Amino acid sequence: MILLDEAEQVLTIDAKGVYYRELNARLRDAVENGVKKVVLNNITGQRYLGTDLPGEVELEVHGTPGNDLGAFMNGPTVTIHGNLQDGCGNTMNAGTIVAHGRAGDALGYAMRGGKIFVRDDVGYRVGIHMKQYEGKVPAIVVGGTAQPFLGEYMAGGVLVVLGMGLQEGERHRANFIGTGMHNGVIFLRGSVEQHQLGKEVGVREPDEADWQLLRSLVGEFAGHFGFATEELLRGRFLKLLPLSLRPYGRLYAY
Repeated sequence: MILLDEAEQVLTIDAKGVYYRELNARLRDAVENGVKKVVLNNITGQRYLGTDLPGEVELEVHGTPGNDLGAFMNGPTVTIHGNLQDGCGNTMNAGTIVAHGRAGDALGYAMRGGKIFVRDDVGYRVGIHMKQYEGKVPAIVVGGTAQPFLGEYMAGGVLVVLGMGLQEGERHRANFIGTGMHNGVIFLRGSVEQHQLGKEVGVREPDEADWQLLRSLVGEFAGHFGFATEELLRGRFLKLLPLSLRPYGRLYAY
């Protein structure tokens, strides 16, 4: 069923049983015809929602979308009332993704612009190959904690992991954090052991410029999910950054 509120330029689609190709075609047609907001109900694993979608349209998703939501996305705001599967924000160029739940593996793969906010935990290889592109600085903020290979081969951008839900003194569980990292920065609220970090990663205390960045990103995160910014900024933050811009350069030297 499709309902269009012409006055508000809002399109509501009941996606129950709708094949993902048909659903994505409806989305593209709606954006091309000037619809400003699309509400998708009964989403059950349809893939590629919002892929390569341009403009400032707003998508409100109810359910659990399939892999690669927001891939190559170039401007929209997508709010998911549910969990995300793998590959969300793959090579995303611009826009915002807000997930009121968990996210799977490879979140923000090769992401080069925009922001992703996930209220709860995330899977493996979050931020892998994340990069800065033509002055754009992508950002991912995670409310919970992450699985191994966080920030693997990271080449730019900002990753923030807040560790909400960890007990007092409990460390993050991810191993191989920042393996192959050669640019960008990771902020972890809480603690990790040295053996959990890739050998390419150094640990620093955030400086004032870092705190300004954290206040901005954490404040935006808090606004999306109804948390108190100052509460989330309490506790120790670790700044993880690469020790070299060419960690594997010697492998290719003659």
